[in-house]
Amino acid sequence: MKPRLLLVEDDAVSRSFLGAALETLPADVAIAASCAEALRQSSRFDLWLIDANLPDGDGAELLQQLQASAPDVPAIAHTADHSAELRTRLLHAGFAEVLIKPVTAAQLQASVRRWIKPSALAETRASYAIETAAPDWDDHAALVALNGKQEHVVMLRKLFMDELPAAKQAVLSSFQAADDERLRAALHKLRASCGFVGAAQLAKAVARLQQDPSSVAALERFTQAVDALRP
Repeated sequence: MKPRLLLVEDDAVSRSFLGAALETLPADVAIAASCAEALRQSSRFDLWLIDANLPDGDGAELLQQLQASAPDVPAIAHTADHSAELRTRLLHAGFAEVLIKPVTAAQLQASVRRWIKPSALAETRASYAIETAAPDWDDHAALVALNGKQEHVVMLRKLFMDELPAAKQAVLSSFQAADDERLRAALHKLRASCGFVGAAQLAKAVARLQQDPSSVAALERFTQAVDALRP
């Protein structure tokens, strides 16, 4: 019998990637986009995978609520925030592990295997090597992240491109308004999505703007990287 996993993730691109990667374990995956949706799930799960920041609450607080009725279920947190402070807080809250996005399918699956009973999982394919090149579209990296599933790459890139204009506008308007909090939130979300679809140059531009959010040069590089992805 396949393990049952609960994936809590509000970003559509990240949700599609993580869900597809988990299903190939194989596993039965229930999806929730918010704390409220997660708490409405009535099934018994073998593992929870929870985003650290959700639109209606905090991942650590959600974990405490879930543990009230199922204290023995392990949980993995996932976030694009690299700060040591957040990782420490999540571990203290009860998460068994913290994954930093973008994460490959192989890395995600290895993490799940560490916390699921061996009898609950079937044999899976060997992990793929990670490529370090960074063209506009890193096709190999995208295939690696999705265990060689070309159809998943096509699907996720279409979704990514559909949402990219709004993501770009969110970054530009936040920068122009000098709203650092909103800018960080927009970049945080976009950086994770870039990793899943192999948008390597844009991911680098996003990281540079995160490091220097007041830099006009970094903003220009970000804009150029977005425009380079357009047909």
